[in-house]
Amino acid sequence: MSPTALSLFLSSLGLGTLITFSSSHWILAWMGLEINTMAIIPLLSLHHHPRAIEATTKYFLIQAAAAALILFSSILNAWTSGEWAITNLTNPTASLLLSIALSIKLGLAPFHFWLPEVLQGVTLTTGLILSTWQKLAPLSLVYLMAPNMNLPLLLLLGVISTLVGGWGALNQTHIRKIMAYSSIAHLGWMITALVILPNLTILNMSLYIILTSSMFLTFKLLNSTKISTLSTSWSKTPTLIVFSSLTLLSLGGLPPLSGFFPKWLILQELVKQESTLYATILALSALLSLFFYLRLLYTSSLTVFPHSCPTLITWRTKSNQPTLFLSLTLIISTCSLPILPSIINLFELSL
Repeated sequence: MSPTALSLFLSSLGLGTLITFSSSHWILAWMGLEINTMAIIPLLSLHHHPRAIEATTKYFLIQAAAAALILFSSILNAWTSGEWAITNLTNPTASLLLSIALSIKLGLAPFHFWLPEVLQGVTLTTGLILSTWQKLAPLSLVYLMAPNMNLPLLLLLGVISTLVGGWGALNQTHIRKIMAYSSIAHLGWMITALVILPNLTILNMSLYIILTSSMFLTFKLLNSTKISTLSTSWSKTPTLIVFSSLTLLSLGGLPPLSGFFPKWLILQELVKQESTLYATILALSALLSLFFYLRLLYTSSLTVFPHSCPTLITWRTKSNQPTLFLSLTLIISTCSLPILPSIINLFELSL
């Protein structure tokens, strides 16, 4: 792909998200989502491989169905209420359909089946975009509509997503599928936070983007797509593996790392609102997620590749990948815990 075409698609990707962010009208928000979808399609099929074409087709069909459902439900709501405002969601049927459509867009369970398959068929860079940037526009709509949506339904979707994200990755050997289930689990935490305290969702999403970006960029630098290929990582870049191990533990929510703090705040708010059962299920699902993060950590840092190998040792070759953004995300992800109280004050969260 030429640099001009690539810059055009990336600009359209950003433009679609910004249009959805700034819109208060359903048609404008729907247009932003459609621009976002159409801009990512060429990036998904960048490599002319059957798996990439299959992933692109699946993504297009699922996103088109969700967009049609959003348009239908917004028309239904405008028909009954007479307004196209996003915050004026008065029709119960339209609210339910919009919840389902945005859950499909985000990849929440039980509408998550497309996400691992699509991520498995694309490159790590495109998978990073799908796991982070593509979640912003639908999540912003859910954030705006949360007071008028079915809150018990959102809470149920969030808890199911955390369980599915934890269970689904236990038997996976492909890194992209593991990161897909990790995304499903973290989105479950965000949707749960949206029900009890919406500002927590912003904090959780910010940390999730930083942590996930650092892991995707690490795997891209190591050129690893399977767990077995991580066994040479320690011999190649020990410093990088130390920081990425801390990032993996932070994704799992292990204290005292930065990923533990938003999970602790969410559990604390659930207990305050007498939702102890949901808090217990979320805490147990975090242990499931921590297991497969520890699995990645063990393979990358505690497994040493045999040195007496007669074949070409490709793990000694130097990578030409840019490392500036990776260095920034790793530093932020491992050192953001001391400044989290200031971030909480910035978001005006009540402890």
